[in-house]
This record gives sequence, structure tokens and C-alpha cells, in this order.
Amino acid sequence: MPELARRCLAPVVLLVAALAIMAPAFQGGGYALRLATLAAIQAILAIGYQTVFGRLGLLSLAQGAFFGIGAYATAFAATRFGVDASLTLPIAIAAATGIAAIVALPVLRLASHYLALATLGLAQLALLAAVNLEAITGGALGINNVPGLELGGQAIARGWPLMATCWALAALVAVAAWYRASGLRGQAMDLAREDPVAAEALGIDTRVLRLKAFLFAAAAAGLAGALHAHLLGIVSPEVLEFPVMVACLSMVVIGGRFSVAGAILGAVLVVHLPEYLRITGAWYLAIYGAAMLAMILFAPEGIAGMAGRLVRRFVPARTAPLPRPIAPPAPQRAIGAKPILALRGVTKRFGGVVALARVDLKIAPGELVGVIGPNGSGKTTLINTIAGLYKPDEGTIRLDAEDVAGARVFKVARAGVARGFQAPRLMDDRSVLDNVALAVRDAGAAEGRAVYWLDRLGLADIAHRRSGDLPGGKRRLVEIARAMAASPRLLLLDEPAAGLTPAEQATLAATLGDLNREGLAILVVEHSVAFLSALTPRLVCLVEGRVVADGPAERVIADPRVVEAYLGGRERRRA
Repeated sequence: MPELARRCLAPVVLLVAALAIMAPAFQGGGYALRLATLAAIQAILAIGYQTVFGRLGLLSLAQGAFFGIGAYATAFAATRFGVDASLTLPIAIAAATGIAAIVALPVLRLASHYLALATLGLAQLALLAAVNLEAITGGALGINNVPGLELGGQAIARGWPLMATCWALAALVAVAAWYRASGLRGQAMDLAREDPVAAEALGIDTRVLRLKAFLFAAAAAGLAGALHAHLLGIVSPEVLEFPVMVACLSMVVIGGRFSVAGAILGAVLVVHLPEYLRITGAWYLAIYGAAMLAMILFAPEGIAGMAGRLVRRFVPARTAPLPRPIAPPAPQRAIGAKPILALRGVTKRFGGVVALARVDLKIAPGELVGVIGPNGSGKTTLINTIAGLYKPDEGTIRLDAEDVAGARVFKVARAGVARGFQAPRLMDDRSVLDNVALAVRDAGAAEGRAVYWLDRLGLADIAHRRSGDLPGGKRRLVEIARAMAASPRLLLLDEPAAGLTPAEQATLAATLGDLNREGLAILVVEHSVAFLSALTPRLVCLVEGRVVADGPAERVIADPRVVEAYLGGRERRRA
């Protein structure tokens, strides 16, 4: 089966299952149609939350608050000013999104349970406002007599017309969410969720991703709240209470947090399942709770994840041929002696520990520099500081004429600095090709450029393999290919030869030498002096955060301070 059809199989099955659950509505029953309409509204709410919670892993507990804000904005506008849905829906979306934008800057700097607590506080503030601002919200009694849905002065009758309208809006939201999560955009969101540092090192602004997802979720919640108000005709503080958020979270977890179709199925299930279980009488709540618990225990990835796993197991995929390699633009050789990287007096402290002490270092365009030193000498800290992961306490870091000391990682990456990590940071569930293509900013050339670098590093034969199945040496080479796919001017490598076989080390050394001769500046931190001395004519030795030697490799290796602090110490440890 072609890969595209295989990927679409699970979502199609989930949507068919949702239609089957709503089958009574197609027979024209009034109550069944009302449930199907409510399911559409809840699907809009869940799709928005699936974007922020599922794709980016942000445990926001404010989605229910945005739902209530949208409902109150709609009710207020409709009852006070008599406007119809052609204005109330945009007003609700704007109200929810506007409040989300106000709270996003401080809230989205948090992570994990801190984010959850902050957004829960926002939800509680919204509930208190709804109860106490009686002149606007009607207090505990809420706002009554909200008119039904009208568009352009034309009333949309309850039943089939209203259900079809709500599901049409749900489809639009679903398409928007799918588009946001497709292709390289979706891969960037996945990497930002799994490893924000690696994402920023590829030039991905994770804060912008989080902000966009948060605002999209709020907009979807505002729209759902508006439709809810028009459907029920009354808005009370109940729309802001915590059970709304619990139901939203349940929909996404049950349906599948990484799937738009899963969020839709989850919404349909949460709305309809309690009704179907009422035939069990007093036992229906216990059965419903047990079913929820079973889902969490036996299908933690949700129904969508379980369906995808079954498809991958029983429906064989046809491996697509690799795209034609696309060579990157020829590097522009710099003219003159101006360094591409210049560190002056760079100091970095961690509490009372001085990791870097007034480090001076210059790298000319097209120069290859090796950095050696004993463990704890500050080599990795040096790379992290240049790359923007750490902000230096003192000193300047200039990339060409720009001072990037303290700049965020993604800005340093976009300025032309790529890096490899001490332990390769790849997305294990993605293919090798996907991991490398993610670094290419030109979406149209992404896979072709990735194939070029995989081929150059001898990895083209494993392009379709899952990255998590690779041995350590191959993973390291894939990470280097990904760094090169970003077309950097300066490449920072942290122990790239570690874990490689002698043949792989030879391939890596030859590739780095070729890249250097093509004009790429490279800084390599490595324990293997033999690897570095054969690779580069210049070595820098760090000891306790200080540069103790810098110059030709033969002279640095013979320097008494280097022999005592690093080379001699290693010989004594071996003895």
C-alpha cells in the first residue's frame, strides 16, 4: 500500500467509527440530533486542545476557561446588542484569543505542572469574575434568552440544519489543525515537544510555536463556547467550572493526543457513551469510569495511537524511492582575515564553579579547530555558550560583526551556527530522512537536501529506518548530517568520533576535511587526540576553564602544561 494511503487509513477508520456512534441522529430523532450537534461543538473544543496539549505537550488547564469566555462574550453581545452569529462568533473568538494573548507571555515561560497550575489559576479567576460581575454576566443566574444561531439575519433551524452547520465549522477547524501539524511544521512541533533544545539548535523558535498553538486552541475554544451558547440559549457559570476542562482533557486522551481524527472521535464518545450506558441503570457511571480507566491503562496513546499501531503492524508499507539529491548552494568564501567567530574574555559560572575563565578564541572563515582537555575542563560549556544555550557572565561572542552573547539558541542557529550534541538528540519515532530534512528551511527542497547529506555521509541506505533503532555511531552521523542540512557557516561538534567504528571515523574525518576545504569553519571538541591531530593543524587545550595552549597541533601536544594536565594525566590513569 502506498505510504500516503497507509497514513490516511487510521484517521479514516476513526472518522467512520465516529459516524457509526452518531448513527441514531441520521434517523432524524430530535434528541439524537441534539447530541450530535453537541458532539460537534465538543469536537471543536477538543481539536483546539489537541493542538496545544498533544502536539506541543503543554498541560494547559485554561481551555475550559476560554470555552466559557467565548460563551459569555456571545451571550452578552447577542442579548445586549442584538447581533447575530455573523458577529457573535468572531466576537467570541476574539475575546478568547485576546485574553489568551495577554496571559501567554508570562504563562508560556513555564513548563510541566507549573504551567498547569498557572492556567488553572486563570480558569478560577474567570469563574470568580462570572459569579461576581453581575452587571455583565448575570452572576450565578447567568444570561438567559440567548437567541439561536443566525447568520446574516437568516435563522438556522434546530435539528439537521444546526447539526450540519456545527459539523461544517468543526471540519474547518479540523482542516486548520491538520494543516498546522502537517509536513515539516508538524515535525517541528514534535521536536519542540520532545526536545526543545534540539529544536532551537535547528533555528526553530519554540516560544513562537507555543504561542501560536495556545492562541489557536483559545480561538477554537471561543468558537465552541459561542456555538454552545446559541444551542442551549443560556450561559451560566457552569461553562467555566472545572468539569468542562476535565471533559476536554478526557476527549483528547481517549481519542489520541496526536491525532485530529482522534480528538473528534474522543468528543463523540464522551458525549454519546454516557447516554448509551444509561440502559445499565445505576451502574452506568461505574461502567463509564471503568471504561475510561481501561483506556488510560491499556491504550495510553489513545484510540488513534492504537489504530495507528495496528495499521503499521498489519498493513505493510511500500518503501518510497528516495528523492533526487539536491546539493546545497556553494558556500561563499570569506575574503580577508576577519574572524567568523571571536570570543573575548568569556566567563561562565555555575554557582561557585567557574566553567570558563576569560576565554579568548578566534576562528577564521574556513578554519578547522580542535579543542582538547581533561574531563570537566569546560569543553562542552564552551560549545553551549557559543551556541546560545548558556549566557556568559562576562565577555563578548562575535559572529562576524554581530555580538551574539546571550542571544537565544534559535537566533544563533539562524545566524549560521549548527551544532552536534555530546549525546545525539534525534526524534526516535521518526525516520532518518525526516530527522535530517527538518533542518532545511526551504520546505520544497528539504528531502532532496537531506538525501544529499545522507549520501555524503554514507547513510542513504538507512534513510527510511526509524532513528531509534540505530546504533550509537549511526545516530551520531545522522545528527551531523542534520547539522549540515542547515547550511551553516560554522559547525560545532562535541565529541563526534565517540562511539564510531574506525571506518566510520575515517568517513567522518574525510567528510569534515572536505567541508573545511569548501570553506566551512568547524570547531571540534574531541577526546581522541589522534583523531584531531590527523584532522586539523590547530589545537586548543582547556584546563579548568582556561586556555592553556593554542596553536599548531604538534606544538600544543608537546606543551608541558598540556602533557601534565591532559596527556600525562591520561597516561597515569591508564597505569
